[in-house]
Amino acid sequence: MAKGKGKSQAYKKRPVGNREIRKRFLLICEGTKTEPAYFEKFKTNKVVIEIEGMARDPQKLVKTAIEARDKAKKDTEEFDEVWCVFDRDDVPIQDFNAALSQAAAHDIQVAYSNEAFELWYVLHFEYLNTGIPRKDYQAKIAKYLGLPSYCKNDSQMYDRLKPHQGTAIDNAIRLLDSYQPPNPAKDNPSTTVHFLVKALRG
Repeated sequence: MAKGKGKSQAYKKRPVGNREIRKRFLLICEGTKTEPAYFEKFKTNKVVIEIEGMARDPQKLVKTAIEARDKAKKDTEEFDEVWCVFDRDDVPIQDFNAALSQAAAHDIQVAYSNEAFELWYVLHFEYLNTGIPRKDYQAKIAKYLGLPSYCKNDSQMYDRLKPHQGTAIDNAIRLLDSYQPPNPAKDNPSTTVHFLVKALRG
């Protein structure tokens, strides 16, 4: 019996499936500084992220994402998830909605912010359910972080905010749930950035 037990224990200790699983993301961002600098910090040995920041309108971003996704498939380097990151800002309602519809039709995920990406930063510190100008977002961020001013391409922003990431996710969920029925183009403030953050966190 002891001999059989020993074999069983030895078998259980054998490594099984040592190949590391890596998940590949493609992020096509409207912003060329703020969003790429933030999401760059999510890269780990298990998360591969390709980020492109381009100053284009939402519909062109979605078109770029579709083309990049399809090209990657042909090159046998398929992405697990493809996301577009853009703001409502002053984009016409019909164009914003068209981008969302186009993305959904082609299985492209969207992390949008109404009206600005900086809303996601503010939610790390407070539940904000009243629309405010972009400059007020920036003033709040600087105040909460104890900075003289807000810098869009601050390479340390992710690290500054990380301790409060759970709070931001909770606040974003609560905010999104407050709109019944939801209307992304008019729900100001609102964001779905937390869905992308959760996906990158695994």
